[in-house]
Amino acid sequence: MRNRLRALRRRSWSTLPARLRLLRTAILLLAAACTGLMITAGLAASDTWGEVTGHHAPRTVSAAGLNLALNDMDAQAVNSLLANGDAGKGRMTVPYDKAIQLYDEAREAVSRDLRTLGVAADGDVEAERTVERLTADFARYHEFIGRALESDTRTGGKPDAVENYRTANDMLTQRLLPEARTLVDGTNRQFEGAYAAERSDLGAQAVLFLALGVTLLVVFALLQWYLARHFHRILSPGLLAATACALLAVILGSEALAATSEQLRVARRDAFDSIVALSRARATAYDANADESRYLLDRDHRAAHEEAFLVKSLSLYGMKGVDLPMYGPRMAETWKAYREDNEDKRFTGEFRRELDNITFPGERAAAERTVEAYAVYQRDDRTVRSLVAGGGEQEAVAFCISWEPGKSNAHFGAWMNALDEVTAINSRAFDTAADDGRDALTGRLPWAVAGLIAAAVLAALGLRPRLAEFR
Repeated sequence: MRNRLRALRRRSWSTLPARLRLLRTAILLLAAACTGLMITAGLAASDTWGEVTGHHAPRTVSAAGLNLALNDMDAQAVNSLLANGDAGKGRMTVPYDKAIQLYDEAREAVSRDLRTLGVAADGDVEAERTVERLTADFARYHEFIGRALESDTRTGGKPDAVENYRTANDMLTQRLLPEARTLVDGTNRQFEGAYAAERSDLGAQAVLFLALGVTLLVVFALLQWYLARHFHRILSPGLLAATACALLAVILGSEALAATSEQLRVARRDAFDSIVALSRARATAYDANADESRYLLDRDHRAAHEEAFLVKSLSLYGMKGVDLPMYGPRMAETWKAYREDNEDKRFTGEFRRELDNITFPGERAAAERTVEAYAVYQRDDRTVRSLVAGGGEQEAVAFCISWEPGKSNAHFGAWMNALDEVTAINSRAFDTAADDGRDALTGRLPWAVAGLIAAAVLAALGLRPRLAEFR
């Protein structure tokens, strides 16, 4: 038996036709392996882009939007109670009408986001349960806000309105917002998991494809050497064309995998990480703005609302050992240090995360305008509290909730517009990266596959005349 195997191996390797057939088989197998790998990698990457743009990113954005809309709705409810006077007597008409309009828009946004998240959570048991809890809790929250607004229509009904609002706000802070943040974190983790897995797969596929491709080119070179040595031909035109096709396929395939992997990194790390940080910042901003209004409405709990405002301010632009009176001066000091040296690390928070992730044209200038608009809003907050300290309650309310130029809500709106501009830059970059990542697949992989098929066919055709000489 052993002698037969040795004889078979000798017959397989010892003759020139056998070696040519063996090299041809190796070329066909390697080309087939490269083609299969390219198709598998392309389909997987295409599915990932579909999941990223059609599921993970929209779902995370919807969850962040829900968080924002809940805070906005609550802020507008407080502002309407502040602006309404006593059952409409002494009402500040423009701020009241604006608050009611924005309240209705925020309520509709919450309902819409809950429906979107309910559809997106289909099949995800944990997410489905979270959305169900959110929907039930939101219905109860809205009921108590409705009671507060209804009580405020009655003469002398302000105390009942404030009490109902407290109940609603407790539900918001203890249940709704934690649930919404859990949903944001959960959807973002799923996106991160899909991103990490696909990047890892693409890296492994790229290395394997390059190894197979280089091996294929080495086999072509070996085949050319055999032909030149035994048939006294310097080059075989057919095999030269096959080698060129293989080389082009290896280059295009490697570039396609590298490009889509890089665009996936840009979409996730450079763009979407900033979108998440900015979305959190926006939701926190609305909640802090509501804390300012709660401070004016609920006199019995002013210290708690003041502390909550400080905590949220520090989550946006954090500094160590700072209380509310010190916040503005210390912010001016640390911001000046940052403008002189962008690597200065004297502040933290969501704004810092964005400033440390500057990537796209115009992004740094827009992010810095956002922080500067925030500084103006913080200055207004100090004005509100100084008016209250001086006994000017009504002046403080008028300054706080007015949309007139130079007043607090107008400056808050300018801050949100600046924040939206930075978010829009990153959103456009995310969309561009997704388009470029798909284009890398659809524009290069088909040509790489075609090149491999052509290489295999040309290799087989190029060897036929040589093998025919041994018949």
